[in-house]
Amino acid sequence: MTDIQQIQTHFRSGMTLMVGGFGGVGSPPSLLRALLESGATELHLISNDTGFPDIGVGRLVRQGRIRSLVTSHIGSNPFAGKLMTEGQLQVEFSPQGTLAERIRAGGAGLGGILLDVGLDSIIDGGKQRVQVGGKDYLVEEALTAEISLVFAKQADAFGNLVFDKSARNMNPLMAMAGDITIVEAEEIVPLGGLDPEGIAVPGIFVDYIVPSKGVDWTWAWE
Repeated sequence: MTDIQQIQTHFRSGMTLMVGGFGGVGSPPSLLRALLESGATELHLISNDTGFPDIGVGRLVRQGRIRSLVTSHIGSNPFAGKLMTEGQLQVEFSPQGTLAERIRAGGAGLGGILLDVGLDSIIDGGKQRVQVGGKDYLVEEALTAEISLVFAKQADAFGNLVFDKSARNMNPLMAMAGDITIVEAEEIVPLGGLDPEGIAVPGIFVDYIVPSKGVDWTWAWE
């Protein structure tokens, strides 16, 4: 278990960052608060979405702390659309399934994935094409980050992680794709305290664990 102030020493302006969460649910609010307090800016963010203005990564977006963004959609945060339209936020849209697979590929050490999604469409431009078995595919590059910020329902002292419901959508993939993975855990249990069948991420991928101070996204969609 690590003190939140120690975590802040890893944050710097210009870094590439992955943040877990799905519509805000499953984002790590204590870690995001520490990131905001660190003053880091010009961040390159990879996330499923841009949360809400006051939930998830939404505060980072709203304050103009994000330089570029790889995401599946930004519709729940009007500040993201405004900044993108004004040219202050570079956005690369990736279909949600494609985004998840690109992150998974990064965590697995692959260079990328091959997809036929987007062929001869607006997202085709500039991407490499290859032919396999007589069929064309687009090359989608794998995604990794210097730091991954993850939220888990439970963690043990070794870093094995258990996730709850939709918080499991992006968090496990991002936990494996960061050079440094920092986990905010709702509950930290002793070794042997987790059901082995429920562990989604083994501790070998986790560098730091901090206890959560509570979430702010329980009723985000209401």
